[in-house]
Amino acid sequence: MKIKDIKHVFFDLDHTLWDFDRNSALTFHKLFEIHNLNINSTQFLSVYEPINLSYWKLYREEKIDKPNLRYKRLKDTFDAIEFEVSDNTINQLSEDYITYLTTFNNLFEGTFDILNHLKGQYQLHIITNGFDEAQQKKMDNAKISQYFETITNSEIAGVKKPNPIIFEYALKVANAKPHESIMIGDSIEADIMGALDVGFDAILFNYHKVKAEAHIKQVSSLLDLKMYL
Repeated sequence: MKIKDIKHVFFDLDHTLWDFDRNSALTFHKLFEIHNLNINSTQFLSVYEPINLSYWKLYREEKIDKPNLRYKRLKDTFDAIEFEVSDNTINQLSEDYITYLTTFNNLFEGTFDILNHLKGQYQLHIITNGFDEAQQKKMDNAKISQYFETITNSEIAGVKKPNPIIFEYALKVANAKPHESIMIGDSIEADIMGALDVGFDAILFNYHKVKAEAHIKQVSSLLDLKMYL
């Protein structure tokens, strides 16, 4: 059923439009080759991905800063797979990861189709917790920047989703009102509940098939957004 009175559509970026997991995997494969590290990237990623998610949760909750997130997610993974590596190498890998991550441009299936469908009907925006120096490059290299009127990231806003301040900041920049706005993202906590708490509508992009409460609108593919918008 189409949602009425929406004028502004806010998207999350990572894990919603930009295929973070796929691009991250390609980045680590490249880094291990560059640094001559004899590591099975599949094994590494199976350990790294849940560790990374746990550190991002701490980062959202302001319990860890960016340098520690970048270092500790790698350090904990290397320790878990019992691969000895120096702190200097970990620090270099953390820098190189950000550099090379933005050179891979895989988007979720249907990204261009849904953005083209929405562009003529709504003003489109981004709200992301990602790092300032990386997010614009991701969008530029993936050729989706031109679809969006505004881009709000957590470093510009000074807080991270689900803090209401970042949503209020995004509304102000977009010259939008909450009841005219909808948030689309993959995180129930950061995107959906964060948006609902400030008066947005919201749709969960539930490609990873997590259990969500019945009242939460959700789609499993981006093109399914056409049911609502």
